[in-house]
Amino acid sequence: MIRVLLVDDERMVCAHLRTILGGADDIEVVDEAYDGAAAVESVLRHRPGVVLMDLRMPGVDGLTAIERIAELERPPAVVALTTFDADHYVIKALRAGAAGFLLKSTPPEDLVELVRVAADGHTVMSAAATRRLVASAAGRSLERDRHRARIDDLTERETEVLACLGEGLSNAQIAARLHLSEATVKGYVSRLLDKLGCANRTQAGLLAHEAGL
Repeated sequence: MIRVLLVDDERMVCAHLRTILGGADDIEVVDEAYDGAAAVESVLRHRPGVVLMDLRMPGVDGLTAIERIAELERPPAVVALTTFDADHYVIKALRAGAAGFLLKSTPPEDLVELVRVAADGHTVMSAAATRRLVASAAGRSLERDRHRARIDDLTERETEVLACLGEGLSNAQIAARLHLSEATVKGYVSRLLDKLGCANRTQAGLLAHEAGL
């Protein structure tokens, strides 16, 4: 079973998410929290595999909670929930350790599948959210040049793998696209994280966006 914690200060949002996820045989909602501090306590108490985290909440907000959860031993995958009223919040969440982000308007069937993806340790970005992130990064040439300098030492194949991470592809999907074995892709991803100083594949994917790949 995939154990899920829901975090949102709007209880109706939590109820809506619980209803959607409750229809899946392999997902169990173990708790709800209505602010960041309660979210951290609930993670310690219930040890969920996935946390769906609203970013804007009173008191301890989602960004702070993500940072605190990321510092825990064996932290769960935290997926930021957003309405995209401010893109910089999403980018901060990814840098803080979030495994990805979803729009609150994500269709129910997509939400269930993306929770499964997060539980498997992969990056979670809905297609609409990814398009918005790419659009928000457009035109920032000086910042893009700075990020591109970080990837100058990558080989051509490593750059291709990094670009795939920027699309949120799984190892299997990258292997199919680049005609490699999954084991080879896994090795490339591990080396990329070490070379780039990224904590996880989501941060590497964010760098791919910021470098304009």
